[in-house]
Amino acid sequence: MDVRSVLPCLCGLLLLMASAHTQAPKHCESPPMMSGSFSVMETNGLFNSYGKISYDNFGQKALIKHAGSNNGTNFNMEVLMLFREKVYYEINWSKFSCKKKALDDAFVPMQVPSDAKLMGQAILGSSSSWGMGVLVNTWFGSLPENGTYSTVFTEVGCIPLTYSTYSPKSGFNTISTFNWVIGNVDPMEYIPPSICPKLKADETEAPSNFFKVLKDFAQNVKDEESMQDY
Repeated sequence: MDVRSVLPCLCGLLLLMASAHTQAPKHCESPPMMSGSFSVMETNGLFNSYGKISYDNFGQKALIKHAGSNNGTNFNMEVLMLFREKVYYEINWSKFSCKKKALDDAFVPMQVPSDAKLMGQAILGSSSSWGMGVLVNTWFGSLPENGTYSTVFTEVGCIPLTYSTYSPKSGFNTISTFNWVIGNVDPMEYIPPSICPKLKADETEAPSNFFKVLKDFAQNVKDEESMQDY
């Protein structure tokens, strides 16, 4: 075979590969079932809360857990959100109590919002060698009442890393996630425990959305920790 006839084909292939590699990142959706850890930062920048989260896109469910100890006393709290039933449960295992409340929020899969705009792409760590860094995409968009948000997802796998919001009313809030694994180990964790038998949702409170549930959960954990200081 004439080398001169091979070179144009090889050059064309290399150009095609380079073009595909340099295409702009696309909106993506995370794996449908995942488990991981998270932390929440308040407006003042002080550490607020951390815990574990399990997520089920198929069943439209989410479970948030927080466990810790203070002055030798252990506490264990959970929030179970069942979006199809429009309810969530606040469970305090250390007090063996359970509250059922209304959840007025549509289930939104973990994904890059369809209206998000690409802010940029970066490598967390180093690109000097394989395994030293992770390629991530940062997206941003607008929220009601002059609010804004930014979110970071990995390029490979579409794994969520951070979600930050700002509004003139509430200031800055950031949710960071880490140690994700794909899949849920125990399907029973999405079933309300026996300490929540046929409870009625509290009708005296306004229904909550996902982020209000997270904020209230963080505040409950904070209150639980402060009570144990005495």
